[in-house]
Formats: sequence, C-alpha cells, structure tokens
Amino acid sequence: MDIRIGIKDSAREIAFDSAQAAKEIEDTVIAALDSGHLVLDDAKGRRYIVPSTGIAYVEIGSESTRKIGFVA
Repeated sequence: MDIRIGIKDSAREIAFDSAQAAKEIEDTVIAALDSGHLVLDDAKGRRYIVPSTGIAYVEIGSESTRKIGFVA
C-alpha cells in the first residue's frame, strides 16, 4: 500500500509503503485527527509519527502490485 502524507507549509511529502490494509490506514488517520498524532508503520518496520495539526492531506494508494517491463 503506497502512503503519501502532505505536510502543511512544506513542499515535501512523506512517502512510504505500508503492509496495512487501506481501511485500517483510513481508520488510523481519522482517529489521529482527534488524538493529536498520526502514527503509521512502513513495510520495513520504520515508524512515522506526524502531529495531526501539520497534516495537509493523506493519500492512500492502491493495493495492486506494480507491473514491471514493457507493455505490448
């Protein structure tokens, strides 16, 4: 699952892959808007903690795998 988190007043975004399901990530993001911090783990075991006041957007990508190679 590709995740992108836009940060207010910053041109950069946080982008990583997560092993969590889309619904689980969505529920975590919605709960974080009230709790103060968004906490997500990536597929490599790293943890991202973002203050919810700094979140501009969260993009949850598709769960499909990427195709590699030439398309005929």
